[in-house]
Order: sequence, then structure tokens, then C-alpha cells
Amino acid sequence: MRIGVLALQGAFAAHVEALRRLGAPTSVVRSTAELSDVDALVLPGGESTTMCNLLARSDLGDAIRRRLSEGMPAFGTCAGMILLADDVVDGRADQSGFGALDITVRRNGYGRQVDSFETDLVVRGIDEGANGGSYHAVFIRAPIVERVGDSVEILAVDPSGRPALVRRGNVLACSFHPELTGDDRIHRLFLDSVITGCGSTVGGSADDEPTVVERRR
Repeated sequence: MRIGVLALQGAFAAHVEALRRLGAPTSVVRSTAELSDVDALVLPGGESTTMCNLLARSDLGDAIRRRLSEGMPAFGTCAGMILLADDVVDGRADQSGFGALDITVRRNGYGRQVDSFETDLVVRGIDEGANGGSYHAVFIRAPIVERVGDSVEILAVDPSGRPALVRRGNVLACSFHPELTGDDRIHRLFLDSVITGCGSTVGGSADDEPTVVERRR
């Protein structure tokens, strides 16, 4: 399995390094030809509107949407979560996600760059590691998840109870930046879902975790 990292803009290089530390064959994706050579795709943090503009100017956006609809595994962080979402609030007027996750996200929901913060999260499905069961997460101009659909698992919540890491099958997304911490357990969780094809390494239901978002019934 070869993992691709969307490399149009943002912190793609750090994702490449994390995946290679875990031994995953990894390459950058900037074209439809490069996309066709990978089995899964990481969509990094960065500026979501810039990424949308770049994707709209080429046929890469349509190609990614088609691959996702065919079941390609994907992992989105921060801006990447926005790209994977079904519904985006406070984006550009014509901004829309790929619809791979039934969630509503609010762009820059946690505030501006000056409002960036770090916190420890409890993440279901990862090894305890050196810090026990907690994961030190970095939030930078992060999106807030305001709604999750019934098909979406909540694997971690922020200190206010809002979903911070979610998954539907083999599509994973988080509002924070795991590539900036040197802790590769979230990337390993994604690789596990790629290998199994269904994200079966985590049990339980999304409703096991507290959340302040509204679930659509």
C-alpha cells in the first residue's frame, strides 16, 4: 500500500516524515497521475480556501472526489478535515467539501492564530505510549465540529466536549495537527484502518463519548 500526501499547500512535509517513520511507502500528490499511484490519501493542514482554489483550477479535485466515492482511505487534519466534510460553515460562498464524512465544520472555529492552544486528549484506539492513554494535541486556527452524522465515530473530544477526532470506516479526520508533535500514534491509527479496510481496530459507538454537538437523527 502506498500512501499519498496532498502537497498543494500546507504542512504536507511533516506528514510525509511521520508516515515514513512508521515504514509506510509514501509519496506527494500534486496531480491526477500521482493520485493514481497511491492507495490512500492524507489531506494536510494549511489554508482550506487556498487548497479549494488550487483544486478547482485543476482536475485533481474531481479525481479525489471520485476516488473517495470509490472507497479510497483518507486522513484529513485541520484544513484537511474541512476538505473531507459534508458541510462547511464560514468558508467561501462556493466552498464545499468532498462529502466523505457526514459532519458540519466551522472554519477557524477556535479562533485566529493567536488563539492557538495545546491540550491533552484521550483518544480511543491508540496505544498508550510514553504518555499513557493521553495524546498531546496542537490546535492552530482549527475548525470546530458542530454536527456529526450517525455514521461517524467520535474517537476524541476537546476539553469542551466537541469532537476533535472522528472516523467513518477508513476515513479519519481531526481538527488538530498530529504531524507537529512527533507522536505518530494517530498516523498509525490511520495506517491500521488502511490495512484492515474498515477501521475495525476501534470498538464501541460514537455515543460513548460526551459531545456538545447535535447528532442528526
